[in-house]
Amino acid sequence: MSTYFTDREYGTRPQTIDVIDERLWGGLYSLIQTGIGNGSFGLRFPEQCPDGNGPCGCDVQAFSQVLGAEVPWIEWPLSPSLVPDTPVILDLLEFCAGAAGEPIQGAYHSYYRHHHLSWDRDAGLARFVADVNLLFRRNAVAYELTATGQARRLLPQAIANTIGWALFQTGDAETDRLLEAARQRFVSPMPEDRQDALEKLWDAFERLKTLDPGVNKRAQADALLDRVAPRGSGFREALGREAVELTSIGNSFRIRHSETTQEALTSLDQVDYLFTRMFAFVRVILKGTGRGG
Repeated sequence: MSTYFTDREYGTRPQTIDVIDERLWGGLYSLIQTGIGNGSFGLRFPEQCPDGNGPCGCDVQAFSQVLGAEVPWIEWPLSPSLVPDTPVILDLLEFCAGAAGEPIQGAYHSYYRHHHLSWDRDAGLARFVADVNLLFRRNAVAYELTATGQARRLLPQAIANTIGWALFQTGDAETDRLLEAARQRFVSPMPEDRQDALEKLWDAFERLKTLDPGVNKRAQADALLDRVAPRGSGFREALGREAVELTSIGNSFRIRHSETTQEALTSLDQVDYLFTRMFAFVRVILKGTGRGG
């Protein structure tokens, strides 16, 4: 963890920023260049001593060629001033984490003026993850690398707690599957995953309406809400209005369907807002009907 003065005195800034800017990219770029230069990525891409005495660093050509194949959107050589798209940077960081090891110097080869190396995988991965996460925290960026080197999005704590601890026990396997898929994709740093999470959550909402007995979908939905709050109560009326509004949103915006008459969502903030609004409603239904939540 950081021990900077401002963190100690004022607390860490909330990590709410979704885009990696030029300043943060410059720091990440330097971490990667350092890892190449000191041989940390030689664990996966070892440069061999010309005398055949073992590895002595990182093979930059092998590193760049495999990177270009595994992350084809990256431009090589990396530039400190040309910032890749944020999802591409996150792919790059995962690639580097997969190659990282702590270099351990062995015998010194006087002719080539280098040491032969071995690597401590656990220590190298932990150092790389810690270095990246420090930069993310100090720049209030809402991502982190996990201990295994995977990038994930950080949610506001209240939302993270709600989503992370929710239980899905609807009695219908497909509804449970949709809800779990929505939860997993919503925490992804990839914009397309978050859009997919919204779609699956809306699909789960429509399916929930049909789980209670009734002669048609409207009657089933009313029976569902009646189990959450007494008919005629103010809260039951509020639930009914919200259900109608959420249904209208699903039909008006490009969430579940792609007709030309539907309006596209234009930012991830809009996706996040609609997801958290719908998730809060679904969770109340689940809890009120004994289906988890």
